[in-house]
Amino acid sequence: MRRRPRGLVLFGNGINCEVETAYAQRKVGFAVDLVHINTFSEEPHRVFRYDMLTLPGGFLDGDDLGAAKAQAMRWKYKRVSFHGKTIVEVLLEFVSKGGLLLGICNGFQLLVKTALLPCYRGTSGRQVVSLTFNDSGKFEGRWVFLKVNQHSPCIFTRGLDLICLPCRHGEGKFITTDPFLVTLQRKEQIVVQYSDSFGNVTDEYPLNPNGSILGIAGICDETGRIFGLMPHPEVCVEFVQHPLWTRLKERRMDGIRIFENAYRYAKENL
Repeated sequence: MRRRPRGLVLFGNGINCEVETAYAQRKVGFAVDLVHINTFSEEPHRVFRYDMLTLPGGFLDGDDLGAAKAQAMRWKYKRVSFHGKTIVEVLLEFVSKGGLLLGICNGFQLLVKTALLPCYRGTSGRQVVSLTFNDSGKFEGRWVFLKVNQHSPCIFTRGLDLICLPCRHGEGKFITTDPFLVTLQRKEQIVVQYSDSFGNVTDEYPLNPNGSILGIAGICDETGRIFGLMPHPEVCVEFVQHPLWTRLKERRMDGIRIFENAYRYAKENL
């Protein structure tokens, strides 16, 4: 009999979506532990006890140096007792052994600023994409449609096509240079893009709430096991959470499907 997959969810220092994230994972079958981000940063090797690590949304360190920037610097340069590695190096080893890494909103910002996404060899940990201030100049909180790239290697979005999730962020505009944008496209690492209700990718506001290039709302690494996205799947795991739940003919819980895919992968492969 296979053991029950285990998930680790971080909290503290401004993270504020950990309870919903843990609930979503428990709902699909994960055994979940909540650990303070400072404790994890001192003992990152504990991640090897788990199948998935999730970095939830929030405002790490108050976003004082830019969203997730301060924590990213700690993880990139602070060496820990585990073989003298940085936390980023520990996480890369975790993923190389099959582990899953999910970053939602502020967690996505942390992934790109540590260069864990898109995680290209030869860049020596240099950040090559970023998430910056919304074109609207204000915090955006709304439900958005997302077109899913079915050719992406992403573990979390297998079998998905068009989904609807809430977003709530002030720094969600995805940017990068032309060469890296081409690479993301060629390697099918663009996982989800803002779209209209028919799945047509758009730059039009407010369908694209932040002005992201090519409407990019989430990307993955080349293995598909590291996934970051700005919208919040953990807020769409119960039927009544959808703003149109009284009018929908089918019970839409698009967020839970992302966690179900993660659970299925962990159950079958780890």
